[in-house]
Amino acid sequence: MFKNKSLLITGGTGSFGNAVLKRFLHTDIAEIRIFSRDEKKQDDMRKGYQNPKLKFYIGDVRSRPSVDAAMRGVDYVFHAAALKQVPSCEFHPMEAVRTNVLGTENVLNAAIASEVARVVCLSTDKAVYPINAMGISKAMMEKVMVAASRNLEGTRTTICGTRYGNVMASRGSVIPLFVEQVLGGKPITITDPAMTRFMMTLDDAVDLVLYAFENGTNGDIFVQKAPAATVETLAAAILQLMDRPNHEVRVIGTRHGEKLYEALLSREERASAQDLPGYFRVPADGRDLNYEKFVERGEPRISEAQEYTSHNTERLDVQGMKRLLLKLDFMQRITRGEPALPEG
Repeated sequence: MFKNKSLLITGGTGSFGNAVLKRFLHTDIAEIRIFSRDEKKQDDMRKGYQNPKLKFYIGDVRSRPSVDAAMRGVDYVFHAAALKQVPSCEFHPMEAVRTNVLGTENVLNAAIASEVARVVCLSTDKAVYPINAMGISKAMMEKVMVAASRNLEGTRTTICGTRYGNVMASRGSVIPLFVEQVLGGKPITITDPAMTRFMMTLDDAVDLVLYAFENGTNGDIFVQKAPAATVETLAAAILQLMDRPNHEVRVIGTRHGEKLYEALLSREERASAQDLPGYFRVPADGRDLNYEKFVERGEPRISEAQEYTSHNTERLDVQGMKRLLLKLDFMQRITRGEPALPEG
């Protein structure tokens, strides 16, 4: 589907953008456009990849003209630009709204105007039962996506989304932080040892987006079934891999806006979700506001469903967490005594 096509990645200088480039840059795709406001990272990527298929656009999703300029002639869009740091968004919630909500509206409107064929929006488990500003803004981003998908009759654009949990070693992940603390001779700082998080690799994240790209219809949200681990288990696995099993671990208490566990599907979504091998598909509610027409539809009963959370999914032990960590290139280098932190 990507042969001789052009792909735009918003927020493309981050971890996800780099993972997509490594997957696609040497295929028969015609062009990949990286759109972001970080000129330093763009310059680093330009020098690092040195590939004529790669084009760079300085801009911000908050600025519709800059999005329009990058969107012209594009076939597909992966919308990854976002403010992702939970504590930062707690202190600057309107900044999260401007990027995650209004920025998404700009991207979707520009894509429709440019007759982009497919748009996949990337969301987060924090959008389910959100208690923090980042999660609330991403929940609103999903609503903007679904609302836009309802008004595409007569256009050639399909808009769908993905939602995933903690992407290991991505920007904001605790894994690089723990490694830096160990290498710097500082205690590993844990907020709550019992806190659980879904665990996915960057390759898993790309696979999920590609699955949505290939299978999504308007308004769909796709979730990858993923294992979870406690923060205590994660720290123990990292220390064993670094051969520092007795390194100090310090519990510092939860930060602003943190939850004990995350959910990838709410109870309400689980009731209507399609259970697929490896994934859940949450279809958009296709009803309009004339609910009296739908009284006897026999909708799934919410009371019979259970939310899908990092507390009730497959739970990794230390050995399972170590196996998953060793899928990360930078952790393999760390275990060989070659200190190197991940990109993005």
